[in-house]
Amino acid sequence: MITTGTLLIEKGTPVPHFFQVGTGSYPNSWLPVTTNRNFQEFEKELATAGWTFFYMAGEIRTIAFGFDKQKRIDAALRRLIANVMLQKCNCLEIDKVGAHSFLGFPYVSVSAHSRHIQKGSIFGQ
Repeated sequence: MITTGTLLIEKGTPVPHFFQVGTGSYPNSWLPVTTNRNFQEFEKELATAGWTFFYMAGEIRTIAFGFDKQKRIDAALRRLIANVMLQKCNCLEIDKVGAHSFLGFPYVSVSAHSRHIQKGSIFGQ
């Protein structure tokens, strides 16, 4: 289940040794990142090890309709992940998840930011 603060990473992305990638059934083989640190501590540890965790400006949003809750969320995640991949990024940070209904049809709205992790400080190297 995704919630505010969930961080997903593309499967196969190189990461530092202390980076903890969990298991999950997210669309397009993306995996959850597990950490017991807050993002500021996490980013500081990455920087100390010579890694950069880019935060892309511009919120991305999507909605997905459907009666099956998990299918709604998966559809929204697939759309967000496709957008992240177009930006050549390998991580996705969920900002907000909301369950709604329109004329009796349930839908989910999800907003997020693209993130990118890599060794070095020049994007895309």
